[in-house]
Amino acid sequence: MKHLHRELSAPVLLLCFCILISGFLSVETESFYSIKNVVNILEANSYRMILAVGMMCVIASGAIDLSVGSIMSFSAICMAKAMKAELPVELCIFFGMAVGTLMGAVNGILIYTTRINALIITLATSYMYRGLSLIVTQGIPVTKLPESFRQIGCGDIFGMESGVTAAFVIILALIPLFYLMKWGSYVASLGGNAVALKRCGVSTGKYRISVFALMGFLASISGIIVTARLNSAEANAGLNMEMDAICAVIMGGTALHGGKGNLFGTVIAVFLMGLIRNGLTIMSVSSYYQQFVTGAMLLMAVLVAEFRERKSRIG
Repeated sequence: MKHLHRELSAPVLLLCFCILISGFLSVETESFYSIKNVVNILEANSYRMILAVGMMCVIASGAIDLSVGSIMSFSAICMAKAMKAELPVELCIFFGMAVGTLMGAVNGILIYTTRINALIITLATSYMYRGLSLIVTQGIPVTKLPESFRQIGCGDIFGMESGVTAAFVIILALIPLFYLMKWGSYVASLGGNAVALKRCGVSTGKYRISVFALMGFLASISGIIVTARLNSAEANAGLNMEMDAICAVIMGGTALHGGKGNLFGTVIAVFLMGLIRNGLTIMSVSSYYQQFVTGAMLLMAVLVAEFRERKSRIG
């Protein structure tokens, strides 16, 4: 019961913040309080939500991934280049997802085999993957993609873009994977006590690599959504996306040192951040302030997480 209380405390608190901010913005602006605006927030943040739930798994395993934005960019460029070669659209999408998954798996392999901190490894691969994007494109965006592909970003499913549907499908798939299956239990145990897990006969390397491969796969899905929406794949896509994802994960109640994850809190945190961005935009607040607010939210989330962790250790 105590565990359930800790699991729900962050999502409930975030929901309260969403209600308070929604109430304030609905009073301050006329165009905020509408179903259409809620749909716009979901559509604008669908790819962020996909990245965040993947990052939640990585952080729960006791690691971190700073390369997701670069993976998002390079996998989308590989897909777009294949399309420009007039290969079937479905094959190109599969190719982009395979590239993203492979890049994520490379991160996991390097971290497991070298035993170097994930922060350092993924920081290095982030620069490498971004460099590959620049080398392949020479800094020139890949544009004019097939119309059938653009429907992925602009298509309408139940009144929302298909990217929102993709985000909900991924979240629904992760619920049993992370909470009900042994994969999620072992991933959380990697962050809690990897040595004890290994002594139980579990192949920790396999699970370490799998969680980074999943992150790469989800980053490629985000890249597909953004590329289809903009009809363009470019080297600078996904810049600082990992920071947004990390912020949402910590705000959502996932322990910074690993050992547990909070999927529902992460999803609500992404929506809350999107809500704030949307409200600031409607109120004509400069994007510079939006960047500041995101940083302040990350700092606050880390401080709250650290305070909560110290309190649990004392208790």
